[in-house]
Amino acid sequence: MEHIVYIALGSNVGDRLANLKSAVANLAPQMMLKAKSPVYETPPWGYEDQHPFLNQVVKVETYLQALPLLKHLKRLERALGREVTFKNGPRVIDLDILFFDEQVFTSPELTVPHPRLHERAFVLVPLADIAPDFMHPVFDKTIKHLLEEVDQSGITVFE
Repeated sequence: MEHIVYIALGSNVGDRLANLKSAVANLAPQMMLKAKSPVYETPPWGYEDQHPFLNQVVKVETYLQALPLLKHLKRLERALGREVTFKNGPRVIDLDILFFDEQVFTSPELTVPHPRLHERAFVLVPLADIAPDFMHPVFDKTIKHLLEEVDQSGITVFE
């Protein structure tokens, strides 16, 4: 294991908490769980005519490089029942790479750090629980600082 990765998890279809727990339980052996945030209930973002989400962030260690990790996470989403719908639509599970070490890169499949995480309280709130002092390599601000710049209304601790 050589890379530290932060992954956002989200679910708003079916048993949302069970979906998150299944995703975390299925990270191994490719990833070793190092930390996980509490679970938060959050209002939908982007497309608002849907059920609230449960969101969580995990810190993992992995031997996979970024693109193979992305492919692995997409396979895991499908295995857990995710079906392709539409952008920001309802989903059984969503697994997004937020940070991959402190790398910055863009490819057709993946942009690291996640390009919109600084706008999304549903990501920053749980991320701040496990990595408040992590420095965003593009904005040169800590997660705690980024969190202060977004509207956190409607986000509540679920578990």
